[in-house]
Amino acid sequence: MNNTKRIALCGMLTALALALSLAERMIPLELLIPIPGIKLGLANVVTMFALLFLTPKEAYSILFCRVVLASLFAGSVTQFLFSLFGGMMALTTTWLLLHKYNQWFSFYGISAASATMHNFGQILAAMLVMQTADVIAYLPLLLVSSIPVGFLTGAILDVLQKHMKHLHLVERK
Repeated sequence: MNNTKRIALCGMLTALALALSLAERMIPLELLIPIPGIKLGLANVVTMFALLFLTPKEAYSILFCRVVLASLFAGSVTQFLFSLFGGMMALTTTWLLLHKYNQWFSFYGISAASATMHNFGQILAAMLVMQTADVIAYLPLLLVSSIPVGFLTGAILDVLQKHMKHLHLVERK
């Protein structure tokens, strides 16, 4: 893929991740699962997809742009920190499992591990913002929700990458 196509793809993936992130905020998931702050993580599918078909640098750029733009459009400094810490830990975990240990994990397992690490990142951000370690007590609730949510995003990524390979729109690295 030439440089112009890569830049265009990064721009489209950033826009898609931003749209999913903003749309997800409108879904009252807490009505179904009474855990404050729980989200489906649909924007994370986009960054995991970027790791499959682009470079890690491009995937991290997409994540960073999405976090910054989502915080500007509908967030706060606190939300920026939570998203950034969580997203960086999740994306790093995804990269490690995809490129170093991919023979051991499916997209489902990688995504569940990524969702789990996202929650660890959010707790670290909360500890920094609130200047207390007491928020770690919330971690077990988040971790219980991260497994099914991670499996869901893993399933979406699995279907998406199969269709993209089948359509020959992008080539997996």
